[in-house]
Amino acid sequence: MTIYKRLGDYIREVNVRNSDLKVTNLLGLSVSKVFMPSIANTIGTDMSSYKIVEKGQFVYIADTSRRGDKIAIALLSDYENAIVSQAYTVFEIVDHSALLPEYLMMWFRRPEFDRYARFHSHGSAREVFDWDELCNVQLPIPSIDCQREIVSEYETLSNRIRLNEQMIANLEETAQALYRKMFVDGVDKENLPEGWRKLSIFDVAKVIYGYPFDSELFCDDNQFTPVIRIRDILENKTDTYTTEQVDDKYQISDGDILIGMDGVFHMTIWSGGYAFQNQRIVRIIPNPKESLSSYQIYFSIFNPIKELETSIEGTTVAHLSDKDMKKLSVVVATKDIQEKAYSEFETIKRNVIVYKKENSKLTELQSLLLARMGK
Repeated sequence: MTIYKRLGDYIREVNVRNSDLKVTNLLGLSVSKVFMPSIANTIGTDMSSYKIVEKGQFVYIADTSRRGDKIAIALLSDYENAIVSQAYTVFEIVDHSALLPEYLMMWFRRPEFDRYARFHSHGSAREVFDWDELCNVQLPIPSIDCQREIVSEYETLSNRIRLNEQMIANLEETAQALYRKMFVDGVDKENLPEGWRKLSIFDVAKVIYGYPFDSELFCDDNQFTPVIRIRDILENKTDTYTTEQVDDKYQISDGDILIGMDGVFHMTIWSGGYAFQNQRIVRIIPNPKESLSSYQIYFSIFNPIKELETSIEGTTVAHLSDKDMKKLSVVVATKDIQEKAYSEFETIKRNVIVYKKENSKLTELQSLLLARMGK
């Protein structure tokens, strides 16, 4: 039987101000539960009233208004110290031989904690998850050796994910450098070299618009058909499923280019496996007969798509239209250059997809480990 204990018996609030202005590293918090460099304009601001947070201490934002379903809370581990806004709450664990900061941070990453905190937030104009509510959180606190074992397992997965992310970033930088070398640098698009062509993406790829799924049939049961919505594009995964039966032409394959057509025009080369595209997502499938890789098309249209995102005028959000899509073009080189580029791009793409799929599995294992903490 799991025994839960009151968090307030293990933590205390810290309120140290930057009165001597010795700490200059200003950080903010995100709902991803990490610190990030603050973008606040502090010119002329008196930084002496800002709070100091030391390595191993926590910071959270009690005001949960307009922050979605997640609570912004993080453990400082990458800096020796920093300063944060006076609106933030800083706290620390009283006795590290009883409770590890890393173990507690794992508990804060659980979806159940976010749901608990949102449920216990109160207020009319502003919802607040105050210090007393945080102290009343109940969690299992096993022996320190058990905590170390759990943390070690989680950090092993985290380290592997970070390594894979570095590999993905390096590969994608290589792909972009290859694109610029072969199709941009020294190439006059208004006066192309002999044998080169400037073609509409509709001439070099299949362009498919998403299916208008009935949202009433959406569920979270992964036994049914996964549906990709605009918000899922960058994550390359979804937690939305449907019982609706749809034509296979809307099924996404790894390597397809996906673009969100409303608001922020998210773009990705899909690596999430079996799924179907929802309405207001356009899918681009390169034509292999032209020796065109997803990367070549993706890099060709990325900047024009982002320019459209910022220039399209609308009453509330920007909308990408079929007319806009038909203005997009790709420079196609001679057959020998295309075949060489295609071979190199495809090798990079296969490796990127492998690393992304591995990270998806590792993230699932992390989620399972967090879920087991409450059992």
